Amino acid sequence: MAEESGEGSSRRLQVRFVTKLDAPFKVPAAAIAIPTDLSRFGLSSLVNALLQSNNADFEPEPFDFLIDGEFVRMSLEQFLLAKGISAERILEIEYIRAVTPRKEEDPSLHDDWVSAVDGSSSRFFMTGCYDGLGRVWIGAGLCTHILEGHSDAITSVCIINPEGMETVTVATASKDQTLRLWKLNTEEPVNHPMRVGAYKILRGHKSSVQSVAAETSGEMVCSASWDCTINLWQTSDFNAEDDLVSKKRKVGGQVEESQVEGEAFTTLVGHTQCVSSVVWPQREFIYSASWDHSIRRWDVETGKNLTDIVLNCLDIGGEASSLIAAGGSDPVLRIWDPRKPGTSAPVFQFASHTSWVSACKWHDSSSFHLLSSSYDGKVMLWDLRTAWPLSIIESHSDKVLSADWWKSDSVISGGADSKLCISSEIPLVR
Repeated sequence: MAEESGEGSSRRLQVRFVTKLDAPFKVPAAAIAIPTDLSRFGLSSLVNALLQSNNADFEPEPFDFLIDGEFVRMSLEQFLLAKGISAERILEIEYIRAVTPRKEEDPSLHDDWVSAVDGSSSRFFMTGCYDGLGRVWIGAGLCTHILEGHSDAITSVCIINPEGMETVTVATASKDQTLRLWKLNTEEPVNHPMRVGAYKILRGHKSSVQSVAAETSGEMVCSASWDCTINLWQTSDFNAEDDLVSKKRKVGGQVEESQVEGEAFTTLVGHTQCVSSVVWPQREFIYSASWDHSIRRWDVETGKNLTDIVLNCLDIGGEASSLIAAGGSDPVLRIWDPRKPGTSAPVFQFASHTSWVSACKWHDSSSFHLLSSSYDGKVMLWDLRTAWPLSIIESHSDKVLSADWWKSDSVISGGADSKLCISSEIPLVR
């Protein structure tokens, strides 16, 4: 029993707990002696006890701990031994609020697999579904718009101007080989979901369109397809040279409005298998991931491939928005730093998933944090300062197909269980 409690046989260590958190999360600055066999959960219980001793109304809170900038994921004794840190001095241990959801919203059920999500706007988020419909939401269960028009499953969604004024532009990609562009008024109050048609259809791919991403100004989007190509498109709703106005057609006895059809103005060729994901973080460069096991960086002006790393989902972020995160058909999330020339080796690898990594996304205001989703049914939250996940979200009962951050402190995810799930109130120390 003494071994279980850890206090009977363990040595003791002088420590001082420090934090950048404001009141009521600050403990007294005095050094105290604690058992060396305490790990993260024991340290969290201890800090909660110290906080409650000063404030009886304090609600217990999960904490994480760092020593010399590295997360503690073993006992203090093991950590000190592994890092060669002396136990003879007063050890300073920083504590932060654990990066884990405090709240799980009720799932928002769809009619089929939820294959795509985008949480880049603080006012709303989007989902794409295998029922061929896009949906816009302002919260759990609160759908404001239904985007109709695709004849097959939606594979990717993209909010083109996430913080636009009243009217925002969004894009959807589909297995029907097209992309569609839509304009929405997200400020207009609605009592029930408003059904919306696209203002522009983008045709040109010869197979399923797997991914769509917007250029930073919102003037262009790029798309990735099973036909091994990446196409670039204009988003403007006026008739450019490459735009064709479709004729009015009768459907069900009613005449539909004319609809602009756009053609790609550039096609990037080089991948030899399905291009599964694209991102467009800077005007000059597009990144793509493919089933040919490569990630490529393209010069938009010349159309040339500048990088050929190894791999399949990807996102750009981290320090100076320069790190490439990617996952594929193995359970490993990998991070590359393309600023380091002459090497294709990842700088970080996270291997806690047990199946295909379906999505990865950097946090928009933290260079340390990112998330991943997997066919193992889990969403994991990561910090580059530790090899273990900060939190594992298990809201789904089947494969997780898509995931994103929303409002900086929430995670939205869609799965093969036809659920949209929201995990919220996630504190992040940036």
